[in-house]
Amino acid sequence: MSSFDDPVIISCSISGVIANRDQCPAIPYTPEEYAAEARRAVDEGASQIHIHARKPDGTPSYEVEDFQAITEAILAEVGDVIVNYSTGAIGIPIEKRIEYLRACRPDVAALNMSSMNYAKYSRRRKDFVFKAVFENSFDTIIEFLTAMKEIGVKPEHECFDSGHVANLDPLIDMGLLEPPLQISLVMGVTGGIRPTPRNVTLMSDQIPGGPEGPNQWQVIGISRDQWKLLASSLVLGGNVRAGVEDNLYLPNGEMCRSNGDLIGKARQMAEDIGRRPASVAEARELLGVPRRERSTA
Repeated sequence: MSSFDDPVIISCSISGVIANRDQCPAIPYTPEEYAAEARRAVDEGASQIHIHARKPDGTPSYEVEDFQAITEAILAEVGDVIVNYSTGAIGIPIEKRIEYLRACRPDVAALNMSSMNYAKYSRRRKDFVFKAVFENSFDTIIEFLTAMKEIGVKPEHECFDSGHVANLDPLIDMGLLEPPLQISLVMGVTGGIRPTPRNVTLMSDQIPGGPEGPNQWQVIGISRDQWKLLASSLVLGGNVRAGVEDNLYLPNGEMCRSNGDLIGKARQMAEDIGRRPASVAEARELLGVPRRERSTA
């Protein structure tokens, strides 16, 4: 198969909410900085931008006005790109997270597929950097899915362990999900599956319809294990996500200067094995996400 026949959807996790500028100067805070980072990512091959909102001082935000300002700035800079919002949060009411989906109507919204321990552990400190219980019950998942269907937002199913992928089965049987699904295999969070290439195979084998079936899947690798995980996804036919939310460092250990550095490396890896980045139009077709006018109300 030639590179022209095997496109890969490259997503950019443009900001996140945990790391800050003290850790990486490339992390965007203001809408203008988000837009500049989106331009760098799209120029390097990204067709989907995953957004956690921040206020201009860098603090996390779940307010409609911040999501709207960031989205408008990105689209004004890059034109058409798949806009993907986070809905994951601890201690933020579901209603508030649905509110910004309803107001801004992104193309896609991430949906976490199971409750779990969610933590980061430091071997140097012999202690947790942070730890929490991340609640994502079936009731919560179904409430989000119902709202997303009403609004017209495509869910992206974030799965932190193999059992999380299996949680799709009853939802498919209930008729709450329609193919093609967009499934993310998130690897490297303490509390989730270990970040090994063998586990990419294990998790991808759990995809409904199989890894080569009708549904789209990608690997999200957290921290410096990211690159071997993305390489595994690419050779197995999956899609990939990179960006400063997930990992700040290039494979050689250098800190990235921008999201564009990370997306460029993911693109190069894809090209090295005979694949190419999907255009936005191709990604929309593969994911079943039509282009549409967004409300600015």
